[in-house]
Amino acid sequence: MILIKQVETYSPEKIGRRDVLMGGEKILEISETGLDTGNLPVTVIEGKGKLLIPGLIDSHVHICGGGGEGGFKTRTPEMKMTEMIQAGVTTVVGCLGTDGITRSMEGLISKVYSLREGGVSAWCYSGSYQVPVRTLTGDIMKDIMLVDPIIGIGEIALNDHRSSSPTVEELARMTSEARVGGMLAGKAGVIHCHLGDGDFDLDQIEEVLERFVLPIAQFFPTHMNRNPRLFEKGIRHALKGGMVDMTTSTTAQFIAEGEVPAAEGLYRLRQAGVASSRITFSSDGHGVLPKFGPNGEFKGFGVGRLDSLIETVREAVNQFKIPLEEALEPVTSTPADYLKLNAKGRISVGKDADLVLLDQDHQIQDVIARGKICMADGVMQVRNTIEMD
Repeated sequence: MILIKQVETYSPEKIGRRDVLMGGEKILEISETGLDTGNLPVTVIEGKGKLLIPGLIDSHVHICGGGGEGGFKTRTPEMKMTEMIQAGVTTVVGCLGTDGITRSMEGLISKVYSLREGGVSAWCYSGSYQVPVRTLTGDIMKDIMLVDPIIGIGEIALNDHRSSSPTVEELARMTSEARVGGMLAGKAGVIHCHLGDGDFDLDQIEEVLERFVLPIAQFFPTHMNRNPRLFEKGIRHALKGGMVDMTTSTTAQFIAEGEVPAAEGLYRLRQAGVASSRITFSSDGHGVLPKFGPNGEFKGFGVGRLDSLIETVREAVNQFKIPLEEALEPVTSTPADYLKLNAKGRISVGKDADLVLLDQDHQIQDVIARGKICMADGVMQVRNTIEMD
């Protein structure tokens, strides 16, 4: 058992100074007045001077590696579990990207199980950029209904020169199959859509919504902050009840070329009246941040980082004066609710014991994943299963 004593707690809403007791993988009790554990064997963490927040949820990570647009030498490596812990991320949703050939669904599922065995939480989407969707079982509904970690499909590329250019009818059919599979399995059943830099923005999604009887929230479009035009359309999409996922990994060049930093995007979305339940952040961790020339030629790349999530939270608080509880929602309660990760995203009795302790500057000090201390006072307490010395 672990007891965190008298810590300022954000659930993510601010609930004040609390004692938080956890046992096994769950939060057992939360007390304002203090908890007496008697003679029980308890590890005590002093919370004075720290802030307690839920473990972060990253809903778009290339856990098997990504990239490859510049040839085999530009393939990024698999994500390590310790990268999650260092970033305060206790839950990831894995995806494939441009390369749905050498990065397979079998490999993706295997990585999910590897992370789970390592002590963190992981789910994934079925498919990659390409259509028809390269599923595990050969069928979208079967994947979602019968394979525990699969909660939807994606990331399906739209409006991008790397997309396989699905028709509106194909997009509607995929969305319907994911939705029904999700309904029958009690899962989110979303279609996670990569939005590129083309001129069509959300046009295909909007046409599906006009022509077919499908709910707007079934679409989970990402990279919505990649340029000013797409971002503005994202505001309108969210005001209609759609989701907007903003990518936190970026480069100075991308921002100079017009990308809206995610922290600024949160500020502007909230100023426009978009509900917090419509906004998420994701890192695009281990994905390539590619740069292409005017004719589509590959010019170079950066790599997405999971720790860009907490950096974006800090930027939202420090630069845009967004209250911490609001800055946390896109990486805690909102993705948990939207993706139906019901034990995640909140500090509440019965929820999973996924917790992060910050100092007053919002730097990560301690990380607890599924009730196990993984980082203590900034020092890693766990190792990847296989590490080269």
